Amino acid sequence: MLLNRSFQLKMHSRWKHLRWVCLAAALPLLGQTPDFDSAVKPVLSSSCLPCHNAKSAAGGLNIGGFLSRDSVAAERDGWEKLLAKIRSGEMPPRGVPRPPDAKIAALRQSIEAEFDRIDRSTKTDPGRVTARRLNRNEYTNTIRDLLAVDFRADRNFPTDDSGHGFDNIGEILTVSPILMEKYVVAAERIAARAIGADPLPKPLEVEYHSKTKTIRKPDVSTIEATHRVEWDGDYTIRIGLPGQRAEDAPPVMMGFWMDGKLLHTMPVETKPSKLVYFNPYSEEEFRVYLPEGDHVFRAGFIDDPFVKGLSAKDAYSDKKNKFLNMITFVGPFPSKVEKPSRKKILTCDPKSGRACVDRILTSLATRAYRRPVTRAEVSALVSFVDMAMKEGGSAERGVQLAIQAMLVSPHFLYRIERDPKPTDPTAAHPVNGYELASRLSYFLWSSMPDDELMQLAGAGKLSKPEVLTAQVNRLLADPRSASFADNFAGQWLETRNLDSVKPDPQKFPEWGPELRESMKQETSLFFDAMLRENRPLGDFLDARFTFLNETLAKHYGIEGVKGPDFRRVELTSDQRGGVLGQASVLTVTSYPTRTSPVIRGKYLLQNILGAPPPAPPPDVPALEEESVGNAGSLRQQLEKHRTNPSCAACHSRMDVLGFGLENFDATGKWRTMDGKFPIDVSGTFPNGKSFTSPAAMRTMLKDELPEFARCITEKMMVYALGRGLEFYDRKTVTAITRELAASDYRFQTLIHAVVQSPPFLERRGEGVSRNSSQPREVARQ
Repeated sequence: MLLNRSFQLKMHSRWKHLRWVCLAAALPLLGQTPDFDSAVKPVLSSSCLPCHNAKSAAGGLNIGGFLSRDSVAAERDGWEKLLAKIRSGEMPPRGVPRPPDAKIAALRQSIEAEFDRIDRSTKTDPGRVTARRLNRNEYTNTIRDLLAVDFRADRNFPTDDSGHGFDNIGEILTVSPILMEKYVVAAERIAARAIGADPLPKPLEVEYHSKTKTIRKPDVSTIEATHRVEWDGDYTIRIGLPGQRAEDAPPVMMGFWMDGKLLHTMPVETKPSKLVYFNPYSEEEFRVYLPEGDHVFRAGFIDDPFVKGLSAKDAYSDKKNKFLNMITFVGPFPSKVEKPSRKKILTCDPKSGRACVDRILTSLATRAYRRPVTRAEVSALVSFVDMAMKEGGSAERGVQLAIQAMLVSPHFLYRIERDPKPTDPTAAHPVNGYELASRLSYFLWSSMPDDELMQLAGAGKLSKPEVLTAQVNRLLADPRSASFADNFAGQWLETRNLDSVKPDPQKFPEWGPELRESMKQETSLFFDAMLRENRPLGDFLDARFTFLNETLAKHYGIEGVKGPDFRRVELTSDQRGGVLGQASVLTVTSYPTRTSPVIRGKYLLQNILGAPPPAPPPDVPALEEESVGNAGSLRQQLEKHRTNPSCAACHSRMDVLGFGLENFDATGKWRTMDGKFPIDVSGTFPNGKSFTSPAAMRTMLKDELPEFARCITEKMMVYALGRGLEFYDRKTVTAITRELAASDYRFQTLIHAVVQSPPFLERRGEGVSRNSSQPREVARQ
């Protein structure tokens, strides 16, 4: 007999509720859990205590107090670090007799079982996060979705501070006086653009010309310029066409693009230069609507057989100045094109009366504040309409002023969550539906909740596990989830730093804006494919595909990729694989003049294996830059550099990882020689495993998949919650990593598990944590 749908959903909901209890409490099901006294104490006594005792305390660690079962709870932080060293093979170190693998496994199993026992007896603490200001990306996207206005906060506001590797951490997103001034100016400009009740300024003319070097040439028949459009409106565009074609050459189709979107086409005829002696070029003119903002404009011939037959020398000749050489903007002029923002905001005519104004402002404020608004809040906004009309203005002008007021309100600028008992740290409670909607949308879209999320929140349905699962799937399928790739991956993998790196042009002449943007796009598209195809996390380390255009393919030495458009490419050699073979990652982990095995090794420990090394001792000298390449290979010099015993403990693992990537130069190009020295990428990990190529190292890293899964889980939780992780979050991290392992480490499983976790669904009051064995103050939120 088939179960009815209602009963199935009810059982599904109960299973989701119980899942966290089951996962956190899961213990090895096969055989007896090894006893502490028989499995742990003997190994510590024989292999660890001789060096890590009260007298010698090698590495600053004394485990004399770790010899009892009770120490696992009392010294949890120390045990976590010790277990991580044992997992990685760093302990026991080389030269010390290593216990059989079976005994090491029994020790790990016993300690992990103790962790589980402790976690089961501890009530889940969801933590809390402070009221979070919208960062620049969130502000940009929220303005776009709220008002249909393109505003680049990254070009108008100061850079956001970062904490725990991300720029959406509530406690560090403060508001300075300068930023507040910027908010006021931006609100006025955005509101004016959204409604358009103010008159346009006098038209201006701006010219970009090849002679002034303000024009770029992506190919032989195309010119490109970056231009800021100051006001929405119609603009007259003039294109300069130097006459260099034969008299009988047929007309050619010319296109005009903005940010990659084709806006206008027209047939044009370029005349021989002898017919335009007094005017060295002819011009074509047309008018188009352009939105305010910084845009990349491109003009070029479409499918032109004449230009395809030219040599590069003729096509790029500055003296002959052939084909397109100028873009001129004249405007703004009033436009008949309806602003998308007006259509979105003015759902009725404000001139029709107070009821319409109320309806417009209630709807807009509800979306802007991401919650239902009170009658008093609406009345305060309506007063701006009254004020504008008393001063002789229109109702639309009043709505524009009301929008301006909304955009400087704390309820818009901050994501505010309320606690019923704000000073009671034991009073955990589910966040309300609207707060959950904002958590979800800013996690996956870096933007405000849409109408569907708000409706589900208002109906009290969003927190139901099956509804939440469906909404995560919907948000991931939406194009707005591209922000997740840009903002989470860009910070986790540090590829955002490409905008600030400057490889030496003498050593790397191929470096330039086009190559840099291609590198960023490859990693973004790769992350997006990992997400949308729900691929296993191991593919981050060694996937056999990537995304390339001609520029990047040429840089990689890969044949058969032509044109500026990116396409998926299967990798046929083992040189590259996953993110560790992508030029974006390899470039941001290098110096401007050379590679850095130390930086790359640290990067892998920190961002892939979740085991960042401690800061170096202050008395260790840096490697002299001018000596590199003169006194032996970089590897030889670094091996001398780390002969200091205090350095060897960290560098024994860090440098091995970095040397494994030495086949890639400082811009990610493959090489086999470093100057006059052949490159040696071989290495041996502390656990005795060795490799002789980057491909072999990537394979070994895949063996560390549980550590990588834990690392990316922690990174994603920090990003999703907007706060750093605390000791009480270990329980949740462990439960998620176990769920990942059970799902073959599928990427979307991680996202669903984070969203369904207690820290994402709940929060508590502020105060002293209840879960610490020694009371300590929780960081003030």
